[in-house]
Amino acid sequence: MMSLAQVERHIAQVQRQLLALGPLHPGTISEQYNVCGNPSCRCKDPKRPQKHGPYHQLSFTWQGKSSTRFLRPEQVEPMQRKVANYKRLRELMNEWVSLGVELERAEREKEKRAGGD
Repeated sequence: MMSLAQVERHIAQVQRQLLALGPLHPGTISEQYNVCGNPSCRCKDPKRPQKHGPYHQLSFTWQGKSSTRFLRPEQVEPMQRKVANYKRLRELMNEWVSLGVELERAEREKEKRAGGD
């Protein structure tokens, strides 16, 4: 159990981390390998097919709407950072809410001690 001051310091630390996150984007990035329509292509070789790719695909749901889009090679790394920042945002928000619950508990405990003297 943390003291009231410890919880408040921890909340301030979480808030500073939130402010430092940078660009955000929800979703996951996956690699896709595709087969084309050319019957003489290497991807259609009956013995050793070699699919085209990898192609990077971003999939996400935002405000109830699912979206998927392919990323150009130069977009992959910046988008990976944005997706990682968004994941960290969610983790920090959950931590902040948990600390808020702990803060409320610590405040009630302090009031109980102050009233019981």
